[in-house]
Amino acid sequence: METFIIILILFLILAKLAWETFLTLLNMAEVRKRSASPSQQILEVMDRDTYQKSTQYTIAKEKLGLVSGFYDTAILLLVLFSGALPWFYAFFSIPGADFYVLYESAYIITAIIIMSVFGIPLDYYARFNLEERFGFNKSTIKLWITDKLKGLVIGLILGILIISLIILFISRLGEYWWIWAFMALFAFQVVMMILYPMIILPWFNKLTPLEDNELKTRLMDLAQRTGFKARSIQVMDGSKRSGHSNAFFTGIGRFRRIVLFDTLIEQMTHDELEAVLAHEIGHYKKGHVPKMLALSAGMSLAGLWVLNLLLNAPFFIQAFGFDPDHAGPGPALLLFGLLSGLFTFWLSPLFSMLSRKHEYESDRFAREHTGSEPMSQALLKLSEKNLSNLTPHPLYSGFYYSHPTLFERIKALQSG
Repeated sequence: METFIIILILFLILAKLAWETFLTLLNMAEVRKRSASPSQQILEVMDRDTYQKSTQYTIAKEKLGLVSGFYDTAILLLVLFSGALPWFYAFFSIPGADFYVLYESAYIITAIIIMSVFGIPLDYYARFNLEERFGFNKSTIKLWITDKLKGLVIGLILGILIISLIILFISRLGEYWWIWAFMALFAFQVVMMILYPMIILPWFNKLTPLEDNELKTRLMDLAQRTGFKARSIQVMDGSKRSGHSNAFFTGIGRFRRIVLFDTLIEQMTHDELEAVLAHEIGHYKKGHVPKMLALSAGMSLAGLWVLNLLLNAPFFIQAFGFDPDHAGPGPALLLFGLLSGLFTFWLSPLFSMLSRKHEYESDRFAREHTGSEPMSQALLKLSEKNLSNLTPHPLYSGFYYSHPTLFERIKALQSG
């Protein structure tokens, strides 16, 4: 059985890498083919120089993605099959220790932090080389390091809390611990949806109420007539890190907020900003947040059930060098975290399809309340300013894209 598990995991790791590589090469070939003779439709969105820059940006990101894919795969294989995980676990296995939950949690958190260090060089390159080269990076090394340290602190606090809770449930609640763990984690997720925009997000970015009187009046009027009760519309200082622009909806219930990047406000007219806000309100009015929350809950419940099966299958951790007779739940939890993505990766097209459906619905909502032209112009401007890939390969966008392509959205908006 141990041999079967090793073969299965190796197959899944290599299959994922092969498929990612195939899709990336396919997309790069499509972009290069289209860039040689851009259509009139493309040139109506971007002038020729901007379009060439966008294709160069896309190719550069895809090349980095290829390197990252092979690099991450090599690290994962090394971690899984070098014996490093069971060797490291020995430092946290203290016979007769009174702090069993703490030691198991510390093992998982420490291992994750060490493995995350391997990703820092590529992250640095992406920020201060690739994004810098195309004029998007506004961050400094000091700010980048500060963000990393803040993320580490938050990750430690939340990670220890969640993992300790799961291990405590495993050790105290018997066969059906995973059901109780699901209920606790779901409640935690809902609480975090409320606390994130209030506590965590302001730790990284400054959020201020929208001050432009004319724009604020228009946007608040839109919120009123669409039945979206908003205390304020927040502006986020995204420009201190990046030239990319965006808007997003966060929180639930009376804690919900709509956040606009300051770069977005600088780039768009009031009509276009009103359309963008209408789109974000559309997500709320169409019930997309509870739908995605329910989907996430279902995935979490299924994952915890699988984890319970693995905890009762000693050959699983034995396949990776652990001694099941002297191991707590820590090794199985860590391995589950490292390997679950090999399975959920293949569900990406389904999640992407659902997300694109939601985007179409929100676009229609925006069209109903602000007209098709402002939303179309906002999308065109977003694509130009962000150097979006206008010509992804259909197989690539179908697998990965959470949003329809620009021309798909424009066509849907204008089809009535």
